[in-house]
Amino acid sequence: MKLELSLHASKLKNVAGAFKGTSDPFAVVTQIATTRGSKPNILGKTEVFKNNLSPQWAKVFEIDYELGTPVKVAVGVYDEVRKSENKSMGTAVFDIGELLGARGNTRAKKLKTGGTLFATVRKSKGSGLLRLNLKGTKLKNVEGWVGKSDPFYELYRKADTAGGLTWDNVFRSEVEKNNLNPNWNPATVELSQLCGGDLDAPIKVAVFDYERKGGHVSMGSFETTVNGLVSGAQTGQQFTLTQKGKNVGTLAATHASVEGVSSGDMSEHMEKTAITPVSPPVGQETFADYVSGGCELNVMVAIDFTGSNGDPRKEGTLHYLHRGQPQVRNDYEKAIASILSILGKYDSDQMYPVVGFGAKYEGVVRHCFQCGPDPEVHGVEGVLNAYTKTFSSGLIMSGPTVFTEVVSMAAKKAQDSATKAQSAGKQSYTILLIVTDGAVSDPPATAAELEKSSSAPLSVVIVGVGNADFSAMHFLDDHAKPGQRDIAQFVPFNKHNSSSADLTQATLHEIPDQLVGHFQSRGISPLPPVQLEDEEIVIEPEEDEIDLSLDFEDGNIQVARGGDSFVDGFNASR
Repeated sequence: MKLELSLHASKLKNVAGAFKGTSDPFAVVTQIATTRGSKPNILGKTEVFKNNLSPQWAKVFEIDYELGTPVKVAVGVYDEVRKSENKSMGTAVFDIGELLGARGNTRAKKLKTGGTLFATVRKSKGSGLLRLNLKGTKLKNVEGWVGKSDPFYELYRKADTAGGLTWDNVFRSEVEKNNLNPNWNPATVELSQLCGGDLDAPIKVAVFDYERKGGHVSMGSFETTVNGLVSGAQTGQQFTLTQKGKNVGTLAATHASVEGVSSGDMSEHMEKTAITPVSPPVGQETFADYVSGGCELNVMVAIDFTGSNGDPRKEGTLHYLHRGQPQVRNDYEKAIASILSILGKYDSDQMYPVVGFGAKYEGVVRHCFQCGPDPEVHGVEGVLNAYTKTFSSGLIMSGPTVFTEVVSMAAKKAQDSATKAQSAGKQSYTILLIVTDGAVSDPPATAAELEKSSSAPLSVVIVGVGNADFSAMHFLDDHAKPGQRDIAQFVPFNKHNSSSADLTQATLHEIPDQLVGHFQSRGISPLPPVQLEDEEIVIEPEEDEIDLSLDFEDGNIQVARGGDSFVDGFNASR
């Protein structure tokens, strides 16, 4: 899913220095490396707010996010100092999943240097692409007598900021060396960034002469719209570049088309050009819409205590607890910790029921029993404590492996929670995590129970630990009959045991579509996004700044050092 990150700050510390006025803050957003092998990536910088210690930046940053994949950004705030080094005003790191799961999709962090930084994510407005080829003709040479200009162009969207209307750069082309009749390479631009999905919103095209040391020289500009570019491409229109009121050449769109835009988002003029949309309609309901509207995710955990796991007192068995080595976890603990560390971001109270199956109590095999002394426990640590306490509860590990009672109980709890939420004007959805060491003993009965439970607001994710043959679990991939929701996903732990991010991505990636499918099949739209004032947001305390150093030379920003914050979900809550 595509999300937009926006930023604002309050009461930043003035670092301009004595008798030098008030700081001019801007922010730089870096997507930090959360998995080994990945590298930090500069997403861009905001506009500069002159003489303002509480800036409301207009620039938004588009981020690709998938449930289960850790995404974090470091936001550095700087005071712009011309002809010298920019001064740091503080940094903070935000987890995109935590932002999406937070009330109002907003979190605030206190900066060590003073002030508060607020970050908000929303579903990206508008969808679709502009595919564009621009060609210049007889551009005015601004290089002087010794050579020809090296033109490139930029696209801008008009932004309404606290300081008034401004032009916000969203795209830059490549440079055409020594060419006053440039024919730039085809460009593809996200409409959500360029015009917020509004094809008649004003945009600006500006051409510059590239200078290696920065300070690129303007060669003229013109204003139009996306519709204007598309129409101009079809009619052969020449767009006149102007500089200080004088004509300085022309630009033509040799090709301009939009993709992924529904007819409902096209203007009357656009419809006459017979552009055909090729993607789903703009505004289609997504996981982000439901979560932004306050839909609560409830999580349940079910653990396999069948005898095939081996004697938990013997090292090397699946349930062996490394009591003398608290830093070591078995695969059950790793799977639970990594998956709950993701889902917990969308569960406001983080209270989880924990049940077991496949063990005997007083000579009777039970396929759904409470783990630990409490019906619900708090957080990852609470779940792991309930798990370990179960071994001193008098159980005898037995069999067979039966999920049906656990799934049935989860479906009932899911429906009860949804009914209670609905009566309060809210929404809820439940996820059942099952961790097991073997295939189910009765696949047809399991498929029938999943089919019966598919009407409930429920997803079932199953993680298989150990070296058993899990091929019999493939029935989960096609158990749903036509017209029914597929609510189950099976993932073998050993296939992803080298990376918690790989495990959570593989385990959770189907949940957003399953959640949306449930609500849409019942005609239930997302609730309106929760809106919060700054005063309603809990400000998180200062935290140690991430090791990240940026280089601002030649008008470009690059990572000079650091930018790594590897996520080890297997050790979450330690």
